[in-house]
Amino acid sequence: MSFYFTKYEDRVPEPPLPHSVSRELLWQYLAVINLTLGAWYIWWRWTSSLNYDALWYAVPLAIAETGAYIGLCFFTFNLWKVEDTPQKTPPTKLSEIVDYEPQEDRPIKVDMFFPTYDEDPELVRLSLLDAKNVSYPGPIDIEIHVLDDGGRDDMKQVADEEGVNYITREGNIGFKAGNLRNAMEQTMGDIIVICDADTRPFPTILEHTMGYFTDSRVAWVQTPQWFFDLPEGETLPDSLGRYLKTPGRWVGKAVEKVIGPVRLGEDPFVNDPKMFYDVIQRRRNWCNASFCCGAGSLHRRNAVMEGALKSYAEQIDVQTVKASKKIRKITGEKNLNKGTERRLKKSIIHEEEFTPYRFHVSEDIYTSIILHSDQDRNWKSVMHPEVESKMLSPQDLLTWTIQRFKYAGGTLDIAKNDNPVFRKGMSLPQRMMYATTIWSYIGGIWNAIFLTAPLIYLFFAIAPVQSYSLDFYLHILPFLIMTELAFMVGGWGLAGYPSKASYLAFFPTNLKALWTVIKGEKISFPVTPKDRQEGNFLHLIIPQLSIIILTIVGITFAWWHYAHGSVSYDINGVLLNTFWGINNILALSGIVVAATWKPRGEK
Repeated sequence: MSFYFTKYEDRVPEPPLPHSVSRELLWQYLAVINLTLGAWYIWWRWTSSLNYDALWYAVPLAIAETGAYIGLCFFTFNLWKVEDTPQKTPPTKLSEIVDYEPQEDRPIKVDMFFPTYDEDPELVRLSLLDAKNVSYPGPIDIEIHVLDDGGRDDMKQVADEEGVNYITREGNIGFKAGNLRNAMEQTMGDIIVICDADTRPFPTILEHTMGYFTDSRVAWVQTPQWFFDLPEGETLPDSLGRYLKTPGRWVGKAVEKVIGPVRLGEDPFVNDPKMFYDVIQRRRNWCNASFCCGAGSLHRRNAVMEGALKSYAEQIDVQTVKASKKIRKITGEKNLNKGTERRLKKSIIHEEEFTPYRFHVSEDIYTSIILHSDQDRNWKSVMHPEVESKMLSPQDLLTWTIQRFKYAGGTLDIAKNDNPVFRKGMSLPQRMMYATTIWSYIGGIWNAIFLTAPLIYLFFAIAPVQSYSLDFYLHILPFLIMTELAFMVGGWGLAGYPSKASYLAFFPTNLKALWTVIKGEKISFPVTPKDRQEGNFLHLIIPQLSIIILTIVGITFAWWHYAHGSVSYDINGVLLNTFWGINNILALSGIVVAATWKPRGEK
C-alpha cells in the first residue's frame, strides 16, 4: 500500500504545552490591561471620533470594531486559565465507571467505531491495523467495527481480512449520525471510541483516557486531532537554490542568520490544530465546556442514550405545542380535547426520529450541547491534552473550503435553531464558551469590513474618523500593541499570526455559511475528501484576489495623488491606510499561496 503520506509515517506529535502558573498570571494581568484599553478606545470611537460627513462609512466601521472587541472579550475569557482534569488508574471493571452496583461486575466493553462512506478501503485498513494494536493494562473487551455507509463488497472484504466487525445498512439517512445510530443499535459497548475513516489510533489511546471515566459523570473525552501529513515545506536556502543555484543558497543562509530559520510552503492551509486543541479547547476544561469534535473522542454509551431520550421527549413536546397552536388557529378552538391531543402526540412520535447523535452536519457539537445542558445528570466533558491518534489533513483548497463551510454552517445553524447560549441547564461560563465559538463565525461580517475599509480612503480620500490626529494614535496604538503583547503570552508561545491571517481570509466562506443559514437552507453533508483534489482553485479565492488587487491599485492611486499635490489626501491618512492595506494583503496572500500550492514534485 503506497499513499502520499507514507513518507511521514515516522513523525511523532509534539507533547502538550507545559502549564506555567507564572506565565498564566502574567497573561491575565496583560489581558485585563488590554480589555481596559480596548474599552477606552471603543468609547472614544463612538463618542469623539466619528466623521459626521461620512456616517455611511464611519458607523459600519465602528460597528465592526465593536463586534471585534466583543469577540476579543469572549476569546480572553476562553483563554483565561488552564485546569487539566485529573484521572485515576485505568479501570477494568464496570463497577469502576458507574454510579450504581452492577448485577454482574464484568470487564468494561469498548467499541471502536470507524464510520466510512466512500473512502479507499486500503486507507481504512491502515486505521484498523492501528486499532488492533491498541493495548491496555488490564483485561477489558475491545471490539472494532467498520460502519460502512457505502455497502461496499471490497470494504467488507478488508474488514473480514482484518478480523473486525462489519456493519452496514439500507440507505444512509442521517449520514454520519445515522450511521452511528445504526451501529449503536447493534453493539453493547460501555464506552464508544469515535474515529473517522482515516483516524489512526495510537496504542495508548485507551490507557491514557479511560481513567477519566472513573468519574461516573464524565460523558465524553476528546483527544487532540493531529495531522501527521502536514507539508513541512523547504528551507529558504534550498528553495532559492532551486532557482538561483549556489548564489541562491548563499542568500538564503545569509537571511536565516539574521532572522532565523525560514520554511517556505510549510502547512499552506494552516491546518495545524495545536492552537485549537492545546490552547482554546484545553482552557475550557475548568468550566466543563470543551465540546466534542468527533474523531478521536470517547463516549459513555448511557450518557449519549440518556441525552438522546431526553432530547427526543423535548422535541415531541415542542412539536406537539406547535401543531396544537396551528390546529387551534385553523379551527378557532381555545383548547383541544384530550383525545385529539393524544392522537396528535402519537402522530408526532411516529414522525420524530430518535437518534443518539442528532441528524445534523455538526452532530458532535450538538451532542455536547445536549449533554452539557442536562441539569439532572450534570454531565462532564474532558479535553485530554495529549495526542492519541493521527489523521490526514486537507491537501487542497477545495477540501479545505468544504470542511470550513461545514464547521461554520453547522455551528451557525445550531445557533439559529437551538442556541446553547439561551438553552436551559447551561452555566454562565458554559454559555460564554459556546458564545465564543458562535461569535467567531459571525466575525466574517466585520472581517469583510476591515478588508475593504481602507479602500474608501485610498480611492476617495474619505476617512472614517474626524482626522488622523495625535489623539487618534494615542487611543489606537496602546490598544493594538497591548493586544499583540497579551496574546503572545496567552498563546503560550504558539505563533498566532498564521491563525489570525487564515481567519481573516476565511471571510467569504464564513459569509456564505451565514447567508445559507439565514435563508433557512440546510447545510449539506458532503464527506471531506481524503485524497488531494486536482485542478485550478483560483476561482475559490476571487473575493480575496479582488481585495488584494484593489488594495495595490488604491495604494498606488493615493500616493500618486498625494505626490501631485492633491489637497484631499494628507500624509497621515495615506500612510495609515497604506500600512492597513499592506497588512490586509499579507493576511490574504496566504490563501493565494494555498490555492496554487502543489506538493513537491508535482507540475
